[in-house]
Amino acid sequence: MASTNKNKNKKSELELEYESEEDEDNEEPSIGKDDKFSSETSQDQDMITSSQHYFGSIEDGFSISIIENMKEEYGLFVWPSSIILAEYVWQQKSRFSKANVVELGAGTSLPGLVAAKVGADVTLTDDANRLEVLDNMRRVCNINGVKCRVLGLTWGVWDAPVFSLCPNIILGADVLYDTRAFNDLFATVTFLLQKSPDSVFITTYHNRRL
Repeated sequence: MASTNKNKNKKSELELEYESEEDEDNEEPSIGKDDKFSSETSQDQDMITSSQHYFGSIEDGFSISIIENMKEEYGLFVWPSSIILAEYVWQQKSRFSKANVVELGAGTSLPGLVAAKVGADVTLTDDANRLEVLDNMRRVCNINGVKCRVLGLTWGVWDAPVFSLCPNIILGADVLYDTRAFNDLFATVTFLLQKSPDSVFITTYHNRRL
């Protein structure tokens, strides 16, 4: 009998050991904070891309490189209106050469960069609270080898930056997307136009109601 009990106990111990190993195999791998951060960082990097925009003929050899972030809701994506306005600047390059240009709501800054590359003195502006967009402006200026002033300017806010601007030409690509911002936008544009009586505001926009 003693031998039989001993065998039963041994069998029980083996069963427990087997069940314990099985539980370990079935455990789901845990994701720590560092792993989660790495995953999110990787996803953010996957959203960043670059685009090359060409103007004129092959002989002109004129192009602009843009860094885009598809995660950003508005500011870091090249909208069609921006491409159209940039093409206009290129076609009117003699007008823009040596002009004092301010681009409002510049975002990826394609029109302003074209203006700078054809010889304009350019100030690129966007909402002062959108630091990621402002940082991206500086990067694309460096990539394209142009010197532009990058300025945080919030429409309808009357602080030092807006008083320092005296443009001949004001550019705005697709700045009419939000009707709630119209009053602040046009107040800012009107102020800048009054500071320089011969200045003009040139804009392109997409009618999203159609």
